[in-house]
Amino acid sequence: MAQVVSEVKTLQICIDGEWRESTTEKYMPVTDSSTGLVIANAPQATAAEVEEAIKTAHEAFLLWSELTIQKRCQVIYKWKGLLEQHMEEIAVLVSTELGKNLDEARGEVIKVVEACETAMAAPMLMKGESLMNVARGHDTVSYRESLGVFAGIAPFNFPAMIPFGWMIPLCIVTGNTMVLKAASMVPTTAVRMLELLQEAGLPKGVVNLVTCGRNEAEILLTHPLVRGVSFVGSTSVGKHIYSVAAAHGKRVQAQTEAKNHGIVLADAALERSAAGIVNSTFGCAGMRCMALPTLCIQESIADEFVNTLKTFAEQRIIGCAYDAKTELGPVVSADHRDFVMNWIDKAVAEGAELILDGRDVQVPGFEDGYFVGPTIFDHVTEDMSCGREEVFGPVTFIKRVSDFEEALTIANNSRFANGSCIFTESGYYSREFAKRTHAGMVGINVGIPVPVSFFPFAGHKESFFGESHCLGADGVNFYTETKCVTSRWFTEVDKAQKKVSTWEGTVDRT
Repeated sequence: MAQVVSEVKTLQICIDGEWRESTTEKYMPVTDSSTGLVIANAPQATAAEVEEAIKTAHEAFLLWSELTIQKRCQVIYKWKGLLEQHMEEIAVLVSTELGKNLDEARGEVIKVVEACETAMAAPMLMKGESLMNVARGHDTVSYRESLGVFAGIAPFNFPAMIPFGWMIPLCIVTGNTMVLKAASMVPTTAVRMLELLQEAGLPKGVVNLVTCGRNEAEILLTHPLVRGVSFVGSTSVGKHIYSVAAAHGKRVQAQTEAKNHGIVLADAALERSAAGIVNSTFGCAGMRCMALPTLCIQESIADEFVNTLKTFAEQRIIGCAYDAKTELGPVVSADHRDFVMNWIDKAVAEGAELILDGRDVQVPGFEDGYFVGPTIFDHVTEDMSCGREEVFGPVTFIKRVSDFEEALTIANNSRFANGSCIFTESGYYSREFAKRTHAGMVGINVGIPVPVSFFPFAGHKESFFGESHCLGADGVNFYTETKCVTSRWFTEVDKAQKKVSTWEGTVDRT
């Protein structure tokens, strides 16, 4: 087991490549989720510091965008190697401040490495198009060009993968710069990731890092030098960011909440499906937008499937996040633990049948940690808010259905459409599901249908606001804009020879 951090650090912000103490008088505590102890204090950067970070990023853009794309790729390549060397160190940081177990935290770093590999393909992804002789003597070429400063507003649940996988690699390799607002509850991972990026040769000012409050973050949405905003978080905040930033002429990608539904049909491989669902629902303590918290199970197998699901859930080893044996760690904070507990209480009050209760979990030696055990509710109906809203914790809600059509209707009635899954051996229903589900990321006998980084992370409905998703070709499009150049050349011969023979006859070229 990793050593518990005993020293409370005062974190710094990074502007123009310089790590410095903020001038603020306000700090936000960062805790070890397994012990409840404060391990660091994150500054609530001032408005002046946020504005300075934006100005610095703009000045850096003027130089960074002029570098060849090969040189920008080389920085990403060197950083990828450093991430692989320091994977265990970063995983421990993620586990400590967030609560993911070590395997899940390592997986998060692997996804950053994967995003780097996609970013290194930017020379292929940024190529434009061309057509000779679009009109007589005229040729047109299109280019994809960088825009300038982008703001990244990161959530707490993936402190490595989202800001340093979904946002930064494609942003900077395409020639832009970024001001990252790291999540205040989990900033130590972001600090270390940026240190490694600087070690890889990132020039000053290309990526700047602040932690701040909402009032200061609002500057990122309205400042004239910011060209776009990438956000991951709640739907209410995402709608606000989209409306304000777009009103100020900025492009926005806002990945927001989910209430992913899974359908389990009578012909599903029972044990394998249940094992995949347990991993999806309770992995990362349910704190991920691609969790599978809601299941529509065909009535004829519901009793057997629920019992199997409960058996597998009870086998999860709950413990300190950075203990190698742990399978289910704590949630991120005391407030979030209370938020999840309140949803469990509400589901009971709404009449859902509590099959497995995770409210009274105790981990010896870690009594002050923010633990919530696996929780399962059965007989959840559509009039219950617990079956419609995102709980973001290790809680499963089961809705019993008569057939595929009823299940699909329930799933598609959700206002969210991030991911959806079906568990069946039927090719017909698999195809129907893939074609008719509203979700942007679809799993067929796959509990976590997150695509690899060269495909977009494609949420729909109220799970996304914007014009281009993150990652893949969508991500390149978001961080670039198209310029079309049409050219025509005149020579002395052209001027002298005013007529030319064509298939249509002789035409005057003047």
